[in-house]
Formats: sequence, C-alpha cells, structure tokens
Amino acid sequence: MSKITFLGAGSTIFAKNVLGDCMLTPSVQGFEFALYDIDEQRLNDSENMLENLKKSLGAEVEIKAYSDRKEALRGAKYVVNAIQVGGYEPSTVIDFEIPKKYGLRQTIGDTIGIGGIFRALRTIPVMLDFAKDIEEVCPDAWFLNYTNPMASLTGTMLRYTNVKTVGLCHSVQAAVPELFKLLEMDSEGVQWKIAGINHLAWLLEVTKDGEDLYPEIKRRAAVKQQEKHHDMVRFELMNHFGYYVTESSEHNAEYHPYFIKKNYPELIEKFNIPLDEYPHRCVHQIKEWENMREDLVNNQNLTHERSHEYASYIIEAMETDQPFRLHGNVLNTGGLISNLPTKATVEVPCLVDRSGITPCYIGDLPEQLAALDRTNINTQLLTIEAAITGKREHIYQAAMLDPHTAAELSIDDIVSLCDDLIEAHGNMLPAFDQHNVLV
Repeated sequence: MSKITFLGAGSTIFAKNVLGDCMLTPSVQGFEFALYDIDEQRLNDSENMLENLKKSLGAEVEIKAYSDRKEALRGAKYVVNAIQVGGYEPSTVIDFEIPKKYGLRQTIGDTIGIGGIFRALRTIPVMLDFAKDIEEVCPDAWFLNYTNPMASLTGTMLRYTNVKTVGLCHSVQAAVPELFKLLEMDSEGVQWKIAGINHLAWLLEVTKDGEDLYPEIKRRAAVKQQEKHHDMVRFELMNHFGYYVTESSEHNAEYHPYFIKKNYPELIEKFNIPLDEYPHRCVHQIKEWENMREDLVNNQNLTHERSHEYASYIIEAMETDQPFRLHGNVLNTGGLISNLPTKATVEVPCLVDRSGITPCYIGDLPEQLAALDRTNINTQLLTIEAAITGKREHIYQAAMLDPHTAAELSIDDIVSLCDDLIEAHGNMLPAFDQHNVLV
C-alpha cells in the first residue's frame, strides 16, 4: 500500500485541506494516510476528523496515527511537512516581544527579519532529523514542504540532505485573482508569468488576448491608493519598482527598509501596516479553535471541496503521468534565475509528471527586482550557514544583513538582541559556538 505521511498532522484544518484534497483524487485511492504529531491530543483530533471526512466522501484510504515518527515515515512515497517548532508560546511571543525592547517592530516574523531567522534556527535541526529518518526508511519519497521560513528550510534540505524536496506556498496562485478582485477587474482568461523567491516573487507579465494589462492595473492601483485598503505596501512597491509582488502587504512591510521605521511612525498609518499581526492572528485562531473544534473533529457529516493547495495535484501528476504546472521553491541550480545566486532557493514555474519536478529557466529578472530579492537572500543564506556550522557569528551576520533590522538598529544592538533571543529560546535552539556542527 502506498503511503502519504503528514508531519505536523495536529494542524487539523490544514490537514483537512491537504488530505481532504487527496481523498478527492482518484489516483490516491488505496493509499495510507500516516499522521504524525508531537501533540497527542491534536493528533487524535485530526485522526477523528479525517475518519469522518473519509466516510462522508466515500474515500478508499486508510487513516493511521503514529506515535513513532520513523514508523510513520517508513515506506512513504510522499511526505507533507507542516510543522511549527516552538508554537505561539513560547517561541512566537519571544520572537516579537524581545525585539520590541530594542524598538524593532514586526508584522509576521516568519520569513526573514529577526523572527524569521530564529524560526529557521529552531526548525532546521528538526528538519535535518526528518531527513535522516527519510534517508533511512523512505529514501525515494518526495518531501513537500509547507513550513516557513520556506526559502531557508527548503534550501537546507536541498543543499545538505539527499531528500527530494520542493517548497510549496499558496501566495503565487492567489496573487493575480486577489489583485484583480481588489481592483475590480475580470481575471477570466488572464495569462501571467511569475518568478522570484518565496514571498518576493514578481508578476513579470500579465496579459489577456495578447494585451498588456499592467497599464490598467497601475492606473487603478493609483486611484485605490487614495483610500485606505489592505494592500497599500504592495501598491507602493509596484509604483516605485514597476512590478507587483506575490505575498501580502503585511509580509512585505517587514521585508524592506522603507515602511516600519521608528523615526517615521506616520508610515504605519499611511500604509495601513498591522504591527504584531501574526501574534494577534495566533490568539484569534486559538480562540476560534476552541469554538470550532467540536464541530470539525466530531462532525459525522463533514465534507470538503478540493482546494488550490498544490500537494494533491503534485501527487496526482506523479501517479498518473498527466503533467501539472506549479510554482515551486527549488534551488537556483544552473542559474534558473540568472541574476540571483545559485545557492539561493527560488520560486519558479515547474512541470510535474511521473519523472518528478522539473523547474523552468527564467533568465534575468528586471535588475531592480533581483536587487530586492538579493537583500532577502543574503539573510537566508547566512541563516542556513549559522544552522549548519553552529557559529553564533553567522546569526549576527544574518541579522545585520536583514534590510529592516539593519535600517533600525546599530551593530551592537543587533548583536545584543541576538544574544537575548538565543538565551530566551533556551533549549528550543541548539548550542551556537565556533565548534558545534549539526551535520
């Protein structure tokens, strides 16, 4: 029996989306869905939910929860990764509250920036442990990574393990429909080309019946900017750099040095930037889960419609050899994006079929877009370097190269902040010195 293993299966709603999609995929019938999570209660919740969904959908799959990770992985053909190391408490709280003491504010903190650096540092050792198990008990499995920070984690797996890995994010497939909805434009029949890095991929071309739609997009965006709305940062970036970026304005506010600045507090109001948005979202989701848990977990009539998440379509393409096109996070091997570093993890169109995942060559990005991406790649590569070498100096360097952090703090303050965060995270992080090597 073929097996899909879901690591982090206690993420019940996301497990419903991904594995519910798989239940609706004919080529996945007969598979085992192996569930693993370190939180026993959440694991049991997901198992119960998926059993109910299986009955409602009439899916011919086997649901099995595991307490042993290696056994959950043994013989897997596909591995879905959706873990969060450290959770909202204590780790996310630490990532936000300690930088605040230095006057450094964040919105999401899961990609780069101080929050993204430390999320990567506590997650990479866990991912490397996954890799050791996969190499032992399911060496041919495809590892479908949904966990952030996407570029740092996926890059680590691709550069330092033998695991076949692709990073998956839904920001690309959502970007154009959401942009057109906000601008009250019809997206039916629109063709587009997107490439860059995760959360900083760019809408390079957007046409309909051969007509370039960018002039109309920019005209409507300029009008929209005269009122408050949720996408003001991205429209401001498009105004100055010429292209629309895939990930949300609350994310992009902290990827650049232009928007969250203690000496310009008026920018927060001007661009409608939701500081501390992610911690607020976590608190809200925790409360919502308490309210919805019973209906989701024990609902005998639970149903599902196939979503736009990539995982089931990848599995379907590999099982049936019917090609599928996606935007995946892969190594920039051979210079897929020729003016970005080859060690970088890039987000580019990929073709999926039985032979695997084949990324497409893009060539040069417009130079200003490559420059913006490189400012984030610098921090990603130094974060990976810190995790692999165990050298604390690389943590400092990753933070010093982060655009937002460097624009707000001195070198001494950055070093002190990193030391405080290392101490506060305690055993959630490995030891960092000149000699500690993880792999």
